[in-house]
Amino acid sequence: MEILKKLFCAAALLLIGTSMYAQGSAAAMEKAFHNSYSNEAKKAYSAAINDMMPYYADNNYEVNLRLGWLHFLNKNYTSSQSYYLKAINLKPGAIEARFGYVKPLSMLESWDKVLDQYSAILKIDPQNTQANYWTGIISYNRKQYDNAIKYFTKVVTLYPFDYDGNQMLGWSYLFSGKKAEARACFERGLMIKPDDASCTDGLGKAK
Repeated sequence: MEILKKLFCAAALLLIGTSMYAQGSAAAMEKAFHNSYSNEAKKAYSAAINDMMPYYADNNYEVNLRLGWLHFLNKNYTSSQSYYLKAINLKPGAIEARFGYVKPLSMLESWDKVLDQYSAILKIDPQNTQANYWTGIISYNRKQYDNAIKYFTKVVTLYPFDYDGNQMLGWSYLFSGKKAEARACFERGLMIKPDDASCTDGLGKAK
């Protein structure tokens, strides 16, 4: 019976010690994030990165996400990609790391990879306005106007009185030869932004 009591006490002490260590570790992590945010606000990005590195682990989503952002701000786009990709692999069903990953990819003009991420986001969240809009922009810039119409239409369906969606849908329709549809978009755009140069120009070309 005495042995059982000693074993129980030892187990209880171990649990208490583990709990205290976990609480201390969490507090230290919170302080690291706090210090990192403070340095980011001062645009001291290298210092903000150094605040996080003692707590880095390959399997820590939050730290990888944070480092992806900080390396992007520090214009180290290769490192930024690496951290964002690790975050994506840790939580493939999340979209925030994918949106983060798009930032360094865009700076490096890796447009096919950008499009891959927007496609992945739209599989998770088909109605995502940001992903639909920028997929439309890439399609438009590649002169794939019918494809652009598909994505801008989704944006305007969700936000009928959105200027950007209507303007880009109007230009996509115009370059597809659909002048009546283009006019409607440009007219709506001019209701949102009266005298807007782009919609005024588009409306003139659509007559």
